[in-house]
Amino acid sequence: MQDGSYAKAVACLKKGLPVVFPTDTVYGIGVSVRHANSPQALYDVKRRDAGKPVAWLVGGPEALDEFGVNVPESARKLVRTHWPGALTVIVKASEAVPVAFQSQERTIGLRMPDSPVALSLIEAVGGPLATSSANLSGGLDPTSFDEVDAELLQAVPVAIDDACPASGIASTVVNCSQGTIEVLRQGAVEVIEEDGLL
Repeated sequence: MQDGSYAKAVACLKKGLPVVFPTDTVYGIGVSVRHANSPQALYDVKRRDAGKPVAWLVGGPEALDEFGVNVPESARKLVRTHWPGALTVIVKASEAVPVAFQSQERTIGLRMPDSPVALSLIEAVGGPLATSSANLSGGLDPTSFDEVDAELLQAVPVAIDDACPASGIASTVVNCSQGTIEVLRQGAVEVIEEDGLL
């Protein structure tokens, strides 16, 4: 970040443009949900099918109440235990979530990353970052700046090169939108289902 890429990244995010930045799990590409009308720019850069949900990186547990509705206590317990960290919680989306960012089921995935750079960007733009892994669709998730595809880097206005590599282990994804805990992807955080409840 010593080359001014951080300041440029904030400026680009505030213009609704996608940027590449490190997280605690993998390198990500994201847009500010307060400044971009939709996640379309991410689909375009990644060559990803439109409509596939894009999770949000958020600044704290209060995001559950701001962007989710009817959040079950089991989800809150997971968040208290594992945020910040590699846990993505899917909840029913509140009216604060633009339809363009919701899944077809009207849900949204939320995660508070354990990453100073990502959290700083979230604070700087005043809201969540809709974020996907910084790879072309079907490619390997990059754990360092050097692993980010050169073609993808050419498609974004700025990328933050951080010396600290990510863990390389994707976040665990749990669906809490139906009032129970359903593990959709077991990742860095171990979540055990017991009859759908935690």
